[in-house]
Amino acid sequence: MDGLRQNKVNSLLQEELAWVIQQESRELLPGGMITLTGVRVSPDLGIAKVYVSLFPVKDKAKAMEHIRDRAPHLRGMLGRRIGKQMRVMPELHFYLDDSLDRAEEIDRLLDR
Repeated sequence: MDGLRQNKVNSLLQEELAWVIQQESRELLPGGMITLTGVRVSPDLGIAKVYVSLFPVKDKAKAMEHIRDRAPHLRGMLGRRIGKQMRVMPELHFYLDDSLDRAEEIDRLLDR
């Protein structure tokens, strides 16, 4: 079960990282859209798992690799925004959230 502090940090990081990603979206995914679907921090607040959904992207693996390469830059921008609210800025680990794609596929199969 998550602690209250973890939940607050999850919410803060999701809100502020969404702003950072919006500012950097042209660089991160030209011609596409990045949606931040969730953030989960570790109990020690040292690592943040960031779940993103990409649309419309043909090669999602390559896009995720590019986003992961930019993680230190995004962490720096995030630190400048909320550095006074957190003692240590967590390391950002990005993961593809394909739950929307799977739900769409299930709907398509059920409509047959």
